Amino acid sequence: MSKITLDLAKKLIDGAEQEAKKIDVQMVISVFDEGGNLIAVHRMDDAWLASIDIAQNKAWTAVALKMPTSNLEEATVPKAELYGLNTTNQGRIVVFGGGIPLMQDGKVVGAVGVSGGTVAQDTQVAEAAVKVFDGQ
Repeated sequence: MSKITLDLAKKLIDGAEQEAKKIDVQMVISVFDEGGNLIAVHRMDDAWLASIDIAQNKAWTAVALKMPTSNLEEATVPKAELYGLNTTNQGRIVVFGGGIPLMQDGKVVGAVGVSGGTVAQDTQVAEAAVKVFDGQ
């Protein structure tokens, strides 16, 4: 099973940054290990300052709940079963796309979190990092 090292995180960030450049959006890309610990965070020139925290919280959420953050969108709207989930865990839970767990042998070994564009753009850039991970 792969351990999420700084060297691996840099490769994932590079893959994500290439995708962000392709769509011309300045992003913050973060990589966490299976314990929810920050391995690396990368802020592209001119990316929103707010995205630093959001990207990290997306990755943390994906590790903590073992699912993509996009899976929480419908379940957390008013009157849905998980409404208010984002107010737990000191507000760290993010309930929209851009955080994706890194899976190996059916287990979560880390996560990537991306922020800076639309939800669809954040998810697209995070998926580019996952593709690098899956191809290694």
